Amino acid sequence: MDIVFISDLRIETIIGIYDWERVTPQSVRLDVEMAWDNRAPAEHDDITRALDYKQVAKRLIQFVGESRFLLVETLAEQVAAIVRDEFGSPWVRVRVTKPGAVKGAAGVGVQIERGSRP
Repeated sequence: MDIVFISDLRIETIIGIYDWERVTPQSVRLDVEMAWDNRAPAEHDDITRALDYKQVAKRLIQFVGESRFLLVETLAEQVAAIVRDEFGSPWVRVRVTKPGAVKGAAGVGVQIERGSRP
């Protein structure tokens, strides 16, 4: 299985359960791994056959930036659904990190996998 990935994508959004979090944008970090068969794109040197990580990143920046979720779990599920439904990846791993959410920790968050590994 081939993996196309986006690492440490930082996006400002409203996320959290506390009153201050509902009005103050915070940075979240996304790490996304997506299954994709890269043989055809590589053989033909053709972006139209590839999973275009720039287009995925643009879509996720737009979506996350406009979202207003309470939980990082919900955000992770929605990101996974976008990658699978809109871009056709059969399997995705999403890691959402909230930096500085817990004193003494660099970040906290969730990691999920959805779909079937080819």
